[in-house]
Amino acid sequence: MAVNSKRRKFYIYYLLVFTLLFGVVSKEVQASPSVSSERAILMDQETGRVLFEKDAHTKSRIASITKIMTAILAIESGKMEEEVTISNNAAGTEGSSLFLKAGEKVKLEDLVYGLMLRSGNDSAVAIAEYVGGSLEGFSYLMNKKASEIGMKNSHFSNPHGLDDHEDHYSTAYDMAILTRYSMENELFQKISGTKVHTSPNPEEKWDRKWKNKNRLLTELYKHSTGGKTGYTKLAKRTLVSTASKDGEHLIAVTLNGPDDWNDHIGMFEYGFKQYDYKIVLEEGTIDKIKNSIYKDHAYLKREAVLMLKDDEVENVKVEYKMLKPKKKWLKNEHVPEVVGNAVIYLDGEKIETLPIFFKVEKEEEEPSWWEFWAYSFQSILGVEGNG
Repeated sequence: MAVNSKRRKFYIYYLLVFTLLFGVVSKEVQASPSVSSERAILMDQETGRVLFEKDAHTKSRIASITKIMTAILAIESGKMEEEVTISNNAAGTEGSSLFLKAGEKVKLEDLVYGLMLRSGNDSAVAIAEYVGGSLEGFSYLMNKKASEIGMKNSHFSNPHGLDDHEDHYSTAYDMAILTRYSMENELFQKISGTKVHTSPNPEEKWDRKWKNKNRLLTELYKHSTGGKTGYTKLAKRTLVSTASKDGEHLIAVTLNGPDDWNDHIGMFEYGFKQYDYKIVLEEGTIDKIKNSIYKDHAYLKREAVLMLKDDEVENVKVEYKMLKPKKKWLKNEHVPEVVGNAVIYLDGEKIETLPIFFKVEKEEEEPSWWEFWAYSFQSILGVEGNG
């Protein structure tokens, strides 16, 4: 009996330990999203911090998420109210279509709606020919913009993403950068987040009505704010989407994702639950700089905000790198606009740098002789008090 009792206690102890360990492991597994996609990324839209990634820097075919670049270039062209005459080349484009007819005129804005909501390849070609002068000219603009915004592993050869060029590719990371840049534009935000758009169709008795193909936006995820779908035989399913919840704004990208809808929902839920915006530096005077010349004069024009987990806050460090101060600065003599930088580190890695400015005390000017006598005269007449 004593042996059985000891054995029973051992099993109970073993079970408790196993349960505890399993719970810890399960919690860790749940803390990181599982995705079906070959390549994926989750990025914070405000700060650009990568919250999750899976092979995010490998060059890949991207299919119709290419059209994010086409859309933002059209919007930035300043021609959105102009009418575009559809060419034979555009009308005959293969794949997903708005069924545009050669010779008809469509406002560029409507073409961009059709591009983003219905993924019209004919619309993409019409936009490229109008904005870039030709498909080659538009590809030049696409690559120029990619270089400007830091898409280092991307090359665009067409405006739609069809598999007609070997040198048309990007990465999950680069597409997140492009989406972050594009979402700064209010009109792009509006178009990307539109569920249904109606466009005039002068040759028929009815208007064109386009429903967005992005099911996250239209039915699957209440926090979805927009995005772009894509598919070709070689690229497989590609998806870019954005979501917002409680003031947080996230970007998700998946390449070759057989279950991409759920991949995106899982990444978004992970981001919203695990991370939050934290102010790591307040704007205004920097109290931690004790130098007598900088004291009450060194300041930041904006606050620094990071997307952090709760347990990461203590790992944030700030280093102030200042110019050698000069006494004459206190007399407003030859004061540089920027006198240093506040460098923010997370786990030893540099995350952000903010310029530090010097607040110049303005000396009150003594009133001129004329101002003195004018003031005295007004006082004598009793004007000063009541006008």
